[in-house]
Amino acid sequence: MIEYIKGQIVELTPTELILECGGIGYSILLSLQSYEAFQGASQAKVYIHHYLKEDEELYYGFATKDERELFRLLISVSGIGVASARMMLSSLSSEEIRQAILAEDVNKLKSVKGIGLKSAQRMVLELKDKVLKGEGSEESALFAKADNSATAEEATTALTMLGFSRANIAKVMPAILKENPAAKVEDIIKAALKRL
Repeated sequence: MIEYIKGQIVELTPTELILECGGIGYSILLSLQSYEAFQGASQAKVYIHHYLKEDEELYYGFATKDERELFRLLISVSGIGVASARMMLSSLSSEEIRQAILAEDVNKLKSVKGIGLKSAQRMVLELKDKVLKGEGSEESALFAKADNSATAEEATTALTMLGFSRANIAKVMPAILKENPAAKVEDIIKAALKRL
């Protein structure tokens, strides 16, 4: 299995990247998110999802492991294929997709071309708990980019014991941690209580 391909960018379009590595030119399908990340670069390290069917073999490429993990999570939903998942990652940022799933924002999900009401509802139903647990991201989606994830987790546990749902806590936690990355457990809880 291929984890990533690192090489020279030969050609870059909003949907495809031709990457030369070891004398071989790989055709790699991209989302707009990854296209924007690779723009202006001459070299790239592309994380690969190898898609294989009886009649076709494709490489889907991502600028980050995080985006690839979310892509894999999306295609785990029945009715969401690789084309729909790529369209989602081209229309919305990874964080917007996670937040829409956590907030059960079906309208935002179905605003993506090719995603209907049933698919959007199924996505929320099947992925909400997984996104809360941090699946589909390199690190927990709740505490991404936070150095103090143990502190944040402790505060979350305390808040759930006070009767708040993890989904509601997940909505306010990133903002609290962004404002005060060095916050102690009690500071996080106090800040969360004002917002919940």
